[in-house]
Amino acid sequence: MRSHDIEHARVLALLKRHGWNATSFQVLEPGYSYWFDGEDACVAYVDTGQAWVVAGAPIAPHERLGEVVRRFEAHAAASGRRLCFFATEQRMLDAAPLKGLAIGEQPVWDPRRWELSVRESRSLREQLRRARAKGVRVREVMPSELKDAAHPVRAGVDGLMERWLGSRRMAPMGFLVQLSPFAWAEERRSFVAERDGEVVAFLSAVPVYARNGWLVQHLLRDARAPNGTAELLVDAVMRAAAAEGRGYLTLGLAPLAGEVDGWLRAARVVGMPLYDFEGLRAFKARLRPHAWHRLHLAWPARHGSPLPLYDALRAFARGSLTRFGLATLLRRPLLLVWLLAVLLVPWTVLLALPANAHRFPSPLVQWGWVLFDVGLTVGLFSLVRRWRSGLATLLASLITGDACLTLLEALLYNLPRARGLGDWLVMGVAVLAPATAAVLLFWVRKHPALEPA
Repeated sequence: MRSHDIEHARVLALLKRHGWNATSFQVLEPGYSYWFDGEDACVAYVDTGQAWVVAGAPIAPHERLGEVVRRFEAHAAASGRRLCFFATEQRMLDAAPLKGLAIGEQPVWDPRRWELSVRESRSLREQLRRARAKGVRVREVMPSELKDAAHPVRAGVDGLMERWLGSRRMAPMGFLVQLSPFAWAEERRSFVAERDGEVVAFLSAVPVYARNGWLVQHLLRDARAPNGTAELLVDAVMRAAAAEGRGYLTLGLAPLAGEVDGWLRAARVVGMPLYDFEGLRAFKARLRPHAWHRLHLAWPARHGSPLPLYDALRAFARGSLTRFGLATLLRRPLLLVWLLAVLLVPWTVLLALPANAHRFPSPLVQWGWVLFDVGLTVGLFSLVRRWRSGLATLLASLITGDACLTLLEALLYNLPRARGLGDWLVMGVAVLAPATAAVLLFWVRKHPALEPA
């Protein structure tokens, strides 16, 4: 047996004894390093190069959590790494000397009460009825069907995953959200929703051993699947868990949901083009959870608060936020349009300030530019809401004209009056920004993702 197989077997044995966190089973997936503390404790983490980001809490007896955290913190410090713990529950903050930041909530059900929830929710019953009426059928699949790459079910799930990944707004992520539903298939419970012999949705649940429950790790739905298909899968996994006497089931973190800091609420709004935070929470809420448990990002008191969040984001981005951001922008061209619109807002505000009046030949010219940029901002946001090739061409042409006129004004008026680095910087941004935006918008117009189906 290879060394990493021995290591994984050791981790699995600890999970079966102390795996309490909802995300605990996921540490068996690729990409994690392990630090063992004696025979009864383990910490699973990813190394970003500057920090160790731990997946949940240490896998250890509850009474040893504080001790294991202190010892691992000392190990990280000796290795020149910062440290944070992502998606921990309140019991870890109570057990260890850590700071915590609420990052969202996860819904929790007692599957034994699911039948009552269905009976009490007319809307949930209607969703289930609608999917069944459209010919959707759900069944549990065996590990052998998923492990065999040539099996029709495996091929159907592979095709579904490919379509699902292609529809995502962001580039594929790592850490706790990597897509690996076939790893450790014997320990999972997997269900498919089929319609006319085709896999249209898939659910994979992993064990939370110490709580006699499951985490629904993957819930993938084809865009063509009838309404109610996802609910039908959840219904199937709930009933299977209830039949086994399970008392705990969760669909995992709804990020930035619930009581979070104001700046995280602002991030929830600004990040909507990338991730539908509200939609995800609303879907989980419609399933009538029996409780919502708050999850935290936790870190040793010696670290400043912005750094742990930065480190956690780097773990999800597979190490490089810049590379992840570029990959996301290139796969979703409308995000470029949204970014142009967002950046245009503060620029327009700066143009309107009285302190910048000297940069224009007259107040009429200044306010002409301000009104032009306001109209451009409205047009770009409108384009993000609904793509129209004619509007895209018009805006690209207007921005090209903007770049030409700005260059002419800079050469004839601003250049002779430039007195310092600030003036040169403003001129450079004023000329290069619209030129770059015009090139990007003309490129976006030809992107395959925007071609009619």
